[in-house]
Amino acid sequence: MERLGTGIGWRPEIADAVERMPGIDWVEAVAENLCPGHLPDSLLRLRERGVTVVPHGVSLGLGDAERPDPGRLTALAERAEALGSPLVTEHIAFVRAGGALTASPALEAGHLLPVPRTRDALDVLCANVRIAQDALPVPLAVENIAALLAWPGEELTEGQFLYELADRTGVRLLIDVANLHTNRVNRGEDPAEALRDLPLEALAYVHVAGGFERDGVWHDSHAHPVPEPVLEILTDLASLAEPPGVLLERDENFPAPEELAGELGAIRTAVAKGRAAAGYGSGPALVTGAGTSQDAPVDDAVRQRLGLAQAALLSALVAGTPVPEGFDRTRIAVQARALAGKRADVVAKVAPELPEILGIGYRPAFVAYAKDRPLTGGYRRDALDFAAWLLDAGRVVDAGARQEVREWWRERSGSVPYSRRPGVRLARATRRVLLRR
Repeated sequence: MERLGTGIGWRPEIADAVERMPGIDWVEAVAENLCPGHLPDSLLRLRERGVTVVPHGVSLGLGDAERPDPGRLTALAERAEALGSPLVTEHIAFVRAGGALTASPALEAGHLLPVPRTRDALDVLCANVRIAQDALPVPLAVENIAALLAWPGEELTEGQFLYELADRTGVRLLIDVANLHTNRVNRGEDPAEALRDLPLEALAYVHVAGGFERDGVWHDSHAHPVPEPVLEILTDLASLAEPPGVLLERDENFPAPEELAGELGAIRTAVAKGRAAAGYGSGPALVTGAGTSQDAPVDDAVRQRLGLAQAALLSALVAGTPVPEGFDRTRIAVQARALAGKRADVVAKVAPELPEILGIGYRPAFVAYAKDRPLTGGYRRDALDFAAWLLDAGRVVDAGARQEVREWWRERSGSVPYSRRPGVRLARATRRVLLRR
């Protein structure tokens, strides 16, 4: 595996700081935010300096019951080729459910949700990983995710699940130590036990990130400093195997460059501490690590069983349907609120005028709207549907704000794109008035 060194997640908000930051060996960029023919100048300059750029996918849904979408795989491959990347990464998660496989409405989570650690789910995941490997021009590495909830009836620990996945497919592992900490708080799982079970020779690199705890639940926010328990898990990992690369993730609430540099320094110190206490070779070895021809194709009945279970869970989270038997209802409610809050944040970026108009009332209004209205047509459609919902039952009390929401909706709900030119907007408004006469 290529030695990557110490890196940081590249985001447009900190692009200048990343370019100036000393000691950055590589960066990771969200694949879905990149256009291969129009890469950001900052990434191009980093590439010219010899800085490795790895595309990190968030929407492929390798843990979905359905087979990976060929269009999404093609897009991920194009980004890897445009960046000259040595590998691409994705998540061990499901992000959508329903549809033809289950004869139920297609649902989008807008977030990474855990797959059950069962034999059925493992079989489907292995098959989907092999499909992805065949479609990509470079090796694939997959990341363990943070979870607010646990599936009932799980058959494997996280370490066992990841070991079998790597052993059966030969896929590389991207281990997020912050997610191991999240699962310790939220699911009572021992990160040291998970690390002992992992085939660390399959390690591609490591993620490190911050979060916060509220009411006994750890939220993997990527918007807070890296806490000491996460650094301790990194040290434990580095005592078992030399990480080819370690990367700091930060997605929001970006601090000053000096603070980011300080966190990178703490990461280097944690790795050095683990290296000093190294016991390399103590982890389990892969039996084959070769993969792709050893498993029979997954039966459609297995995919359907998994699909029905995932659709029932996702429907409870985003459409307000009853919670499936065996799940912790409190945790389901926490996850549902988190999904609605994340959706509200994305809509606020797509339609920044709505939070400006509604002020502090925006977020609670959107969460109420999203409670039983799943995402169906993308976030622009979601913003329009939210505005229509506000207007439908007079949910905006202030007359001025209500008029602003109505005008916003009218400007954007037609077939002609919204224009920021005042003259064009005035002409359209005048035309509407004349037509009403």
